[in-house]
Amino acid sequence: MTTIDDGNDRFYRDNAAAYAGRTRRTPAARLDKFLARLNPGASVLELGCGGGQDSAYMMARGFDVTPSDGSPEMAAEAARLLGRPVEVIRFEELCWRERFDGIWAEACLLHVPRTALPAVLARILLALKVGGVLQASFKAGDIEGHDAFGRYYNYPSRDWLRQQFEATRWVGVEFGETDGGGYDGKPTRWLHAAAVKPGN
Repeated sequence: MTTIDDGNDRFYRDNAAAYAGRTRRTPAARLDKFLARLNPGASVLELGCGGGQDSAYMMARGFDVTPSDGSPEMAAEAARLLGRPVEVIRFEELCWRERFDGIWAEACLLHVPRTALPAVLARILLALKVGGVLQASFKAGDIEGHDAFGRYYNYPSRDWLRQQFEATRWVGVEFGETDGGGYDGKPTRWLHAAAVKPGN
């Protein structure tokens, strides 16, 4: 079962350059908080790296970053910015085992269908070392749907999302909420989730 629907594939294929080149403020405060939980030089996987700006930020701070994106076109844009290859891999294809100290998933897991999210969270858990940290963000809501560009979103509530993390054995699950926007220009309530891989 694919974790990205046709509307998302189409959007990122047809709009990769515009999306990567848009004016976007790097979430420095959240990135710094995430990185502060890791040892200097720790290994980090970025899922859904988009234009590559967050990976560039982490690399500049000395972290061993593996940027990745499910869209070949977006990965190519990120590779141009970063000056290095970017992994093209979909969430359901993740197969690393205890490889990373941290995983940064800014505004990407929000595209995973609700029915597929537990399996994806389980794959992410396997990719982390014991004690590894996941940081992810979602557009908050009550029911899944599509935006004006045809992109699918799972639009979770905090309680629903907590259930998905706890059902897949994550611990130390924490949430924050902020008001902001997105590519569509509409006001957005964001859920920021942090979770830890437990000991064996």
